[in-house]
Amino acid sequence: MVAQRELSEAEVDRVFHALATSTRRDILRRTIEREQSVSTLASEYEMSFAAVQKHVAVLEAADLIVKRAEGRERLVRANPEMIARASALLARYEELWRSRIARLDDLLAEKPADRTSNTDTTEDPRTEEGD
Repeated sequence: MVAQRELSEAEVDRVFHALATSTRRDILRRTIEREQSVSTLASEYEMSFAAVQKHVAVLEAADLIVKRAEGRERLVRANPEMIARASALLARYEELWRSRIARLDDLLAEKPADRTSNTDTTEDPRTEEGD
């Protein structure tokens, strides 16, 4: 098994930026299923070819997809290594938040401390002299 190196802060930023829109997530999903040309991808969306190319460029900059030339076509496929690294990052975030929630659950489950030692010593204002 090949050890995965941690994502740099810049890589994390690019991955989250790339996954921030539904169109890019859908392009990634389609390219996980099979390699596709950019023109085939563009035909699936109600936007210009140039707009789809820009989405592909963002995914490529995040290294989530790999683009290669085959003749006049540009073929796009998902990059399983980067997807695995991004998945590992998200798993670490999930673990962090689950442990925080578990600690919060433990705090909320604790019985309240004995409050008899903290009785209120202030006087009742209704018993002031001069009534």
